[in-house]
This record gives sequence, C-alpha cells and structure tokens, in this order.
Amino acid sequence: MSLHDDAVLVLKSYAPEDDSAQDELRQVYLDHLAQHPDGMWKACGAGHLTASALVIDADRGRVLLTLHRKLRMWLQMGGHCEPQDSALAAAALREATEESGIEGLTLLAGGPVRLDRHPIPAPCHWHLDVQYAALAPAGATEQISDESLDLRWYAYDEVAAVADASVARLLEGTLAALEQRA
Repeated sequence: MSLHDDAVLVLKSYAPEDDSAQDELRQVYLDHLAQHPDGMWKACGAGHLTASALVIDADRGRVLLTLHRKLRMWLQMGGHCEPQDSALAAAALREATEESGIEGLTLLAGGPVRLDRHPIPAPCHWHLDVQYAALAPAGATEQISDESLDLRWYAYDEVAAVADASVARLLEGTLAALEQRA
C-alpha cells in the first residue's frame, strides 16, 4: 500500500467526536488527496500532508516542545513525509524520534488526535498536518536535533503561554484522547 493510500484510509477512519470543524477539515484533506496524487510530498505546489506528534512524558504530566530553528516558535515534533515512510503514523513517529532524540516513543493508540491546516510560504501554499500523540518511555532523555534551537518539557498548564493556539488545541485534543483511549 502506498503512503497516499494509507493517508486516505487514516483520514476516512478519523472520527472527531462532536467536532464539525475537524470533520470538515478531514474532508478538505481527503479532497486534496483525491485531486493531487502527489499531495503527500513537499513538491506538491497546492500543499501537502505533514505528520507530527506531541510527545508526552511517561508520567503524563508534561509535553516536550521544540523551539523550531526556522520558525523560532515552540511547536510539537513533526514535518514532511519521506519516501521511506510506510504509513502516516510511521512518518509522525519518525519525525518525533528524530526531533526529540528519544528512542522508544510509542504513538497513542487510535490514530490521529487532531488535524491542523496552516499556510506556508510559496512555492507551496498549505501544510495539512495530521497530528498524533506519542508517549515517551520512563527515564527518557531528549537530545536537540539540527532542526531545533532548544527542547523543553512543559507542564500542561504552561503550554498556552509559550506556544501558539494550534499547539494548545493539539494539547487539548491529546488530553481528551488520553482520557478516551486509556
């Protein structure tokens, strides 16, 4: 199965509970993939899917954010899909592992926790981000990658003060998923 086909299956099974905006966004993603066979890749000028993951500590009380080197914003780990990615979830896990330096991350079962569409500079127009949550193993130690200026653990109630609204929404979605999927 291609990464494109996997993404379509993931999005078709993504069922945001009582969230019409997320359901509408899911359809935007599906329409994009139907119209753009290259919609998984950075080269797609109309925009492309990306995969990210919010890393949660083993005690489930903090999240790890990266100070993104180019954007200079505190964000979750994530980025572009690569040809070697076998699935959208695998891309999110790879990105989270590379950017956090933490081995042994596991994605929260049940698929993505949110979708987030945001504009990017030309030549592309949109990132269609599929957002997961990843659990760090006990005793995990982060290591800054070339893509980050810094990595820092934040208590849940500190996130809104340091990150933008999209990360705060991802945290809300992650906390709800932790409750539902526990």
